[in-house]
Amino acid sequence: MIYRKKTRQVNVGSVTIGGNAPVSIQSMTNTDTRNTEATISQIKALTDAGCEIVRCAVIDQQAAKAFRTIKDMSQIPVIADIHFDHKLAIAAMENGADAVRINPGNIGSSAKVKAVVECAKANSCSIRIGVNAGSLEKDLLKKYGVCADSLVRSAEKHVKQLESFGFNDIKVSLKASSVPLTYQAYKKFSQTSDYPLHIGVTEAGTFFAGSIKSSAGIGALLLEGIGDTFRISLTGDPVEEIRVGWQLLNALGIRRRGPEIISCPTCGRTEIELVKLAEEVERRSANLKSTISIAVMGCAVNGPGEAREADYGIAGGRGVGLIFKKGEIIKKVSEEMIIDELFGILKTDNVE
Repeated sequence: MIYRKKTRQVNVGSVTIGGNAPVSIQSMTNTDTRNTEATISQIKALTDAGCEIVRCAVIDQQAAKAFRTIKDMSQIPVIADIHFDHKLAIAAMENGADAVRINPGNIGSSAKVKAVVECAKANSCSIRIGVNAGSLEKDLLKKYGVCADSLVRSAEKHVKQLESFGFNDIKVSLKASSVPLTYQAYKKFSQTSDYPLHIGVTEAGTFFAGSIKSSAGIGALLLEGIGDTFRISLTGDPVEEIRVGWQLLNALGIRRRGPEIISCPTCGRTEIELVKLAEEVERRSANLKSTISIAVMGCAVNGPGEAREADYGIAGGRGVGLIFKKGEIIKKVSEEMIIDELFGILKTDNVE
């Protein structure tokens, strides 16, 4: 059992962040926000994959105005991602954005930040203070360099600024591309603040490297009970971010969505095309929402035992496979037919 730090709650549209609310999964579209058809299509794909909050870049007033159409068509809350221009934050909120992500340090003067806050109040929007190691204030860099203290001091300064305007619907992120730096900054900030945290490793990389870096950093924080919402940042299709995110929550036992695939690592005892079978089971079960476990085992040492422990399982060798259900062998088939037979059984059992 993981003990989660109790944070205050804020709302991003229909999704509650912090407190006892479930840890939520986010992503960001990589379409041109001004292209509403492409953006809405990608948001639908993300939603189908299990995304619960989505963020869109706002690069100009046309993109801000596009939020009205995007928001009307989205089934999940939509956040406006803002840099430098406070007027874009205001326009996006006036056009339906559920929240904005800003770095107050690059928004400009206190008056501009206050204008964003007043608009957020008027439109019931929350604000994420997004601090990044790559865009820290010059005075902090000169005094401390790029370190956890710099990230924390930057976040604390911006939180106090928003609080001075009577605003508390805040969540905070302190991201870096370094896993140790990210971990240290979030842990340090969490010790003195009860604002909910959006956690993640920024600029994590491509699917392979980014999945590892993100899982290491986010997983370490979640195991310590730190983090209320997160994004796996990957270079590529954002739908993959959601798949990795749910696998991480599944692995940590925090939340479940979709099947858990159990497969052995293969060795010299394997006498069945295990890699091919495991990849095909994973591919065909990708859209299932049921939290069943499916074991794909390849030899007589651990195979039958592991397959019996799972809700469903296949095990075999020398071209022959066994299909298990709840610990019982229910079918013996050829290796070529084992996948089709397994998914035929799942369909018969109404596993969706």
